[in-house]
Formats: sequence, structure tokens, C-alpha cells
Amino acid sequence: MPKSLVIVESPTKSRTISKFLGGDYEVVSSMGHLIDLPVSKMGVDIDNGFKPEYIVVKGRRKILDELKNKAKGKPKIFLATDPDREGEAISWHLSNELKSKDTKLLRVEFHQITKDTVIAAFLAPRDIDMNRVNAQQARRILDRIVGYSISPLLWKKISYGLSAGRVQSVAVRLIVEREKKIRAFIPQEYWEIEAKLREKPDAKKESFSAKLEKIDNKKAQISDKQSADSIIDELKGAKFVVSGVKQTKKVRMPYPPYTTSKLQQGAYNKLKFSASRTMRIAQQLYEGLEIPDEGSVGLITYMRTDSVNVAKSAQEEAASYISKEFGNKFLPKIPHRFKTKQRTQEAHEAIRPTSVFRVPDKIKASLNNDQYKLYKLIWQRFLQSQMRAAILNTKTVEITAKPSEARSYIFKSVGTQIIFEGFLILTPEKEKKDYLNIPQLLLNEELNLVKLIPSQHFTKPLARYTDASLVKALEEKGIGRPSTYAPIISTVIRRHYVKKEKGSLFPTSLGDVVNEMLVKFFPHVLDVKFTARMEDELDKVEEGRMKWQDVLIDFYSPFSDRLAVAQKKMQELKRKEQPTEYKCELCGRPMVLKWSRRGRFLSCSGYPKCKNAKPIKENPDGTFEVLEDEKTDYICDKCGKPMVIKHSRYGRFLSCSGYPKCKNAKPIPTGVKCPQPGCDGELVERYNRGRIFYACSNYPECKYTTRKLP
Repeated sequence: MPKSLVIVESPTKSRTISKFLGGDYEVVSSMGHLIDLPVSKMGVDIDNGFKPEYIVVKGRRKILDELKNKAKGKPKIFLATDPDREGEAISWHLSNELKSKDTKLLRVEFHQITKDTVIAAFLAPRDIDMNRVNAQQARRILDRIVGYSISPLLWKKISYGLSAGRVQSVAVRLIVEREKKIRAFIPQEYWEIEAKLREKPDAKKESFSAKLEKIDNKKAQISDKQSADSIIDELKGAKFVVSGVKQTKKVRMPYPPYTTSKLQQGAYNKLKFSASRTMRIAQQLYEGLEIPDEGSVGLITYMRTDSVNVAKSAQEEAASYISKEFGNKFLPKIPHRFKTKQRTQEAHEAIRPTSVFRVPDKIKASLNNDQYKLYKLIWQRFLQSQMRAAILNTKTVEITAKPSEARSYIFKSVGTQIIFEGFLILTPEKEKKDYLNIPQLLLNEELNLVKLIPSQHFTKPLARYTDASLVKALEEKGIGRPSTYAPIISTVIRRHYVKKEKGSLFPTSLGDVVNEMLVKFFPHVLDVKFTARMEDELDKVEEGRMKWQDVLIDFYSPFSDRLAVAQKKMQELKRKEQPTEYKCELCGRPMVLKWSRRGRFLSCSGYPKCKNAKPIKENPDGTFEVLEDEKTDYICDKCGKPMVIKHSRYGRFLSCSGYPKCKNAKPIPTGVKCPQPGCDGELVERYNRGRIFYACSNYPECKYTTRKLP
């Protein structure tokens, strides 16, 4: 019988660790949080030092009872939850439920799930870090106070079911304010002129490009086509002479290994993975996958970190691999030390492979496509961080064209040559296209003009946020922490405050109006600097430099004052209906725009007598389109009426045109037979978190799914 009980959060993690520890340990999973604040009420006694009321999470009582049964008679219980504040809080809640006079409760922390690391951690257990617990507790209570105070206010003033979050609302504000700047932006026309030039006298030599930079020693500013054409006409007979050649040797250092935010940015920019998708895959790589000849093993270190530190053993292993595969010339004399942000915990590491000798291509067969792509990204970035810097030669050439003594035009061409690849040896060739060579030109050398190319451009507004750029902004402004970036984005999209189209994040009309009201009545809650200061105070709690109750006291006093004002003065949009030109086809009354927790919709003004309503698609300019039902050839198998395609928050679906008398509804058939052998079903449209996929109509008997229609 096992002598000790080990508790982790997930079944995957428990299976991996169990193989390392052997028969003296029974490893079980808590399936995440078992204890939390109640859902039905705030659960915080504000007048009694912000005392939280913790309860067993609904549906988790059975898991907790099973853990208690397994804990009976065990002299030692090891709490091996994740090495962050949330993991510490889970362990603390479990210890309160499982403690007894005959049992010793020990906290175990490790940042990678490999046999040596796990065994070493179990040889050096510690007590629960109450500073970490209190920092997490303060964050949880802060978020609960904001959510459970402002959300009911939004229900009353706009629509039932709306919600507000302390950090998520600030993220929405960033997206809304960016969109306002984009809408207000007025593009300005400008032109550029590029010269294609070639060395004399050999006409076979390749031409190179130079861009017009200066006119009469002033920055070239060409506002229209007429001006561009005039310059081109003036330059047709001019001599093009090399007037300056400058070469600069540059040392390009490798980037540090990934932190959480940089991984999310890199995965979005290179792989087009959303932040939540990146973290989901990273969790799988961390918790363990089956590798031939090794069994289940964690492939990367803990993926929620803001540290760029690297363990000495990992640096030594990387040096060994680099020396063997690329030669000693690719090794720096001293391993690089990367600058770590203030308050980053020294014990934490950057995200890296647990062993560089698990080369992505060698273990590719053990990973699915997403796991392979993300692991390769992490592996490559880490290995590059341990390699020598690249040495580049940057050449800048100035070419002067003088159509007359009083007039001069200066063109500039910049090229970069790689002298020593260093870490760039691991960079894909397509990413090296920026390193262009310029011919070996001499001062006062005359060049042949091949052609002049004018091009029209318009100034562009700021780009809309993507997952990557929003995470970057949140990190730079000190909003949230590594574990919160992905949930922030998922939450604001799920709440219909933000929508994602082609990777860009747009505020919805609901997001606009909620943000406007919150900024007006709760300016300090949505203030970026205030939110960042709260994060700093939570860090101080974790360091033991501040009491968690003091963080809440500082926050609550101004918040409660603003809440009282908002309850009296916030406008009630709920009762405000916007007239439209549409008429209800059921009763003839005018249709009006109303608010719901998913945004605006078209409703009959005769509600509740007439319950006709239609979804709409809102455009960035404030206009909207009605999403009318689409007619189909399908016949309802319950009442015989034609079926139509309707739109819901989950996507399109087939519905009986006789609704609401007949409520028959089905997924939309595609007409494509299910490719699963022996299955006579066909593929139908399904939706998951707003994304379409195709599944067999015979589900659950046939569980075939695909993202792309065969």
C-alpha cells in the first residue's frame, strides 16, 4: 500500500509524476480548484476585514470526499500544485480540508516535469508560502468586489447578464480607445520615388534599388502625382553619382528565451495561434507526453513566468549540444545574461525545453501538429539564446543626382551582409530576406539609371490590436500577470465586448457603451496606471512587504463612493429604445433596437404582445444590417413547413419557419458524406467558441470531426 499521497491539479500531470515516483506514492488529481468563493453572492465580509467565505465548488464535493478517503492513514501528503500564486492557493485550500494530527502536509514545487527534477523536489519539500496565498487571495477578493458590485449595476442600466471585471475592463478600454483613434484618423496622400540603378559599364550586372531621401538637402516630401511626375521628368537626364559610402559593423544579440507574454506574441506572429490556444498547447507540453524509450515526460518548463533566467544545468546542456552540432565558434565565451524585470522571482525560469537533446524533428511523431509547432518555436528560441551573437556589415550608400547646379536629389540604399551567422544559423531562410547585399561601389562612381518608379501611398492609422499586440501592451503597462493574459482576451470576447475578425480585435457596440459608462463613473478602476499600481501592490504582498488587507482598504474606499454615485446617476439604456425604419412582418408595428447581454438586436415595439426579434450585424461606422432568415429547400420533418437558416450567438442553424409554434431545429447539412469507414452519416456544420467545424450527423455513434470540409 502506498505510504504517501501526492495531489496535483490535472490527470495528465498525475500520470506523468506517478511514473517517476514509484509504488510508495499514490498520485491523484484535484481537477483544479475545489474551494472558492460562492457563485450566488459576493462571499466577502467587507466590514470584517474583507474576510472571504470559502465553500466547496459546486459539483466538486465528490472529488474532495475521495481525496479525504485517500488521505486517511497516510503519514505524509505532498501538495504538488503549480509553482505560482494560484497553485499555492489551491494547496492551501487542500491543506485546510485534509489536515489532521496524524498527517504531515508538505508543499512540493518544481518548474519542469522530468524525473530528476521531480525526485529532487520531493527530497526538499517546504511549508506553504502564505505570502503567495495572500497575494492570490487579495486578487481574488478584488476581482470579486468589482464584479459583484458593478455587474448588477449593468444589469439594471443596460441588460441582464452583463458583467464587469477589474482587469478585463481595462483591456476593453485599450481596444475601444484604439478604435476611436482609427475612426478619427484622416489618411494623407504621399508619394515615394525609387531608382533602379546599375554599375557601369557591365549591363549584365544586377540592378539595385535606392529610395529618394532628400531634395536640396531637405527631407523629400511629395504630396501628389503631379509633383512626383515633375521630379521624374527633371531627373531623366541627370547623372547619378555615388556621393557617400558608409560601412558599419554591427553585433546582433540573440533574444532571451520566451516568457509567457513573449511566447504568446511569438506564437501569434509566427503560427497565428491565439493566446488561449498557445497556453492550452503549452500546458500539454509541460504536463507530459509519451516519448518513445522515455515514457511520459514534460517537454518544457513551467509556461506561466515573466523570468528570463536559465538554470546553469540547462546552459551547460545547451552548450554541449551547440558544440556538437555547430562547433565551438557558435558558443559565447560566457553564457549570455538577460535583463530580468523588477520583482521577477529568481527561482523561476524562462520557458525552455527540459532537454535540448529532444530535438523537435526527432520527436515529431509523438506530437500532434500544434504541439510540434509550438515545441519547435520554444526549442529554437532557447537554443538561439545560448549561441553567439551574429556579426553584420551594414552598408549605406548615398547617390546624388543633379539635374542642374541649383537642384540636387539624394537617393539612399541600405543593405546588410551577414559576416558571421551566430544564432541566425537557426533562423529559417525566408526570415533572412531582409539581409540584402549592395554592390561594392566606389566614391564618385557614376551609375546607370535603369528606371524611376513612383508609388502612391497613404498614411495609415494605428493597427488594431491582435492577441500578440494586446498582450504586449498589457505587459508593458503592467496590467495583469503571466497567468492572466490569455484569460483576459478570452473573457472580453466571450462577454461580447470585443469581437475578433481576421485576427484583429474590434470593440462591439456593447463594448463601446459599457466602456463609456464605466470610464465615466469608475475612472480609477479603469485607469491603466491605477491597475498597474494594484499589480505592484499584489507583488509586494507576495514579497511580504505589504498586508493583503491594506491593498483592499486602499482600493475599496474610493470605489464604494463611486459606486453610490453610479447607482443614482448612470443612464438607464435598458429603457431607451432606438427607432428604426423596419416594420414587423408579423404585426406591422415599428421595429426598435434594444440592448441584450450580447449587444443590440431588432425587436418589435409591441413586445411582449409580439415577440418578433431579429439579430443584426453592426458595422464599424455605426450602421447595421439585419440578418434575415435564409430560405432553403429543406422541409420540417415535424410539421411539413419549409426550413430556414437562422443566426444565433453560436452560429447558423436550420430552424422551422413555423417557429415559435414549431421549435424544430437542426445543424446545417453540407451534403458531404462522412469519410469514416462504415458510417452512413453526412457532415453537418457545428460551432465551438464561434469557430466552425464539421461533424458527423450520427454523433455520438460516430465522433468524426474536421476543421476543413473534405
